Amino acid sequence: MNILVLHGINLNMFGQRDPAQYGSITLAQIDARLQALGRELGAEVACFQTNHEGELVERIHRAHADGTDAVLINAGAWTHYSYGIRDAIAILRIPVVEVHMSNIHAREAFRHESVLAPVVRGQICGFGVDSYLLGLRAALTMAGEATPG
Repeated sequence: MNILVLHGINLNMFGQRDPAQYGSITLAQIDARLQALGRELGAEVACFQTNHEGELVERIHRAHADGTDAVLINAGAWTHYSYGIRDAIAILRIPVVEVHMSNIHAREAFRHESVLAPVVRGQICGFGVDSYLLGLRAALTMAGEATPG
């Protein structure tokens, strides 16, 4: 099982950015925890981060044909306004799970809406790094259900 984890804009700054919301864990530590859990669950986890919207869209497009079985995405601020990322995700025919470290529904009003939500299978937010780990488990479950056999 191949899982793609997509991290959007500014998420490379985890560990330095607003510790009250995101804690002190770095993106490299998050990726390492996801890859360790993936190995434990029999999955290969590939992680990708960019601060360039077009690069994220291109990576989503590649997931269409590169053997990706499910996607985990934290698009950062793009969650709230990127219809380009939304449309790219809508093309995928594999499970996509949206995750956020903070509870976006308990923050500033502009963060309450996710333009991605209508095209993903589900959303997990507010549990810090555990949002990612729970999301990985959900993505694996959904990908397994979609696999014949």
